Amino acid sequence: MEVVRPGGGVVVAWVLLLLAGVFEVCWSVAMKASDGFTRLWPSVVTVAGVVVSMGLLTVAVRRLPVGTAYGVWVGVGAVGTAVLGMVLFGEPVRPARVFFLALLVAAVVGLELTSK
Repeated sequence: MEVVRPGGGVVVAWVLLLLAGVFEVCWSVAMKASDGFTRLWPSVVTVAGVVVSMGLLTVAVRRLPVGTAYGVWVGVGAVGTAVLGMVLFGEPVRPARVFFLALLVAAVVGLELTSK
């Protein structure tokens, strides 16, 4: 169920939500690179990424159901961060891990499809 507001903007809200998820991935990876906030620029990117990600999520939930928006945001962030962890930081790539990441993607798509 979409939150109906004058002026629409649901498509824009979905785009902003996906961007919020991308910034969530950015700040998560930067946090790892900050080495416990001991490195300046990755620490700055972490803080800025959190602010931008939360700001975009806040705008998106004005037009989207909060449960759906939050679920999609977490899903995009979790999958993106896990994939980049495997690619950039050598985290293990195991069939079971890939399977469960695929389940997360399916859950995010399901949330979007059932929110209408």
